[in-house]
Amino acid sequence: MSAEEQTKQRSPLMDLAIVYFKKEGYKVNSENVMLEGNSGVLRHFDLIVQKGRSEQGVWIRDWNRTIGVNVIINLDTASEDVELSTPIMIGEKFSDHAKSYSNRRKISLLTKQKIGSFR
Repeated sequence: MSAEEQTKQRSPLMDLAIVYFKKEGYKVNSENVMLEGNSGVLRHFDLIVQKGRSEQGVWIRDWNRTIGVNVIINLDTASEDVELSTPIMIGEKFSDHAKSYSNRRKISLLTKQKIGSFR
């Protein structure tokens, strides 16, 4: 698939995220990537971004509802399985349990509002 075709299929939130990461000094290495984890399971990431030597997996969930702790745990598990450091989740809003778990596990939660106001 050409870069032009990928751009046409991207969600507005994905475009917003890419702009945000580039302005924050990240290199966007790849989009919609499947990586095989140490467990043998294929793991999907919406973006792989890099700052310095650290590569991070990003999940983008453009849902009109609160993202719960189970989704954050799944991202954490997937990132750990493919040996990516401190994952990033982008969504509309997050439950208190999701925020608490993320703080303990050093997972970054970014709201659509935060990355949208960055322009």
